[in-house]
Amino acid sequence: MRDSSRTAHRAVIQFLRAEGEHASQIYHRMKEVYREQCLARCTIFRWCQRFEAEHVNIKDLPRHGKVHVETNSAKISAVDEFMLQNRRITTGEIAIELSISKGTVHHIIHKKIGYGKVCAQWVPKHLLENKKTARISFCLTQEFLN
Repeated sequence: MRDSSRTAHRAVIQFLRAEGEHASQIYHRMKEVYREQCLARCTIFRWCQRFEAEHVNIKDLPRHGKVHVETNSAKISAVDEFMLQNRRITTGEIAIELSISKGTVHHIIHKKIGYGKVCAQWVPKHLLENKKTARISFCLTQEFLN
């Protein structure tokens, strides 16, 4: 279940609890609407208890052990520089060069810089459709010539 749908379910629980519905009534109403996507009964009861105890945050809180990717502008620009120098470089090679984890490199490339792989080369994700087609045909031509 995605985080946004979890948050939506919690918002429904919070609303119905504020209206005075009992946890079992909330579970039955949500089961009718969401069917197999419905939260488990014990989860609904747990959230009802939290809302009764004045817990008002419906979003997931950071958990112990959850990976937090630490990026700064120096790391981002270094990764970008490596990618501009060699479009076929791998995340593992960048991670070794910069002494950071592959997960951090992956996060920087995909979330911060906005690149993706096409024909084993890093390219910006937000290309116009005609540019994507031109790149793909060029890569296929190069592959055919080799």
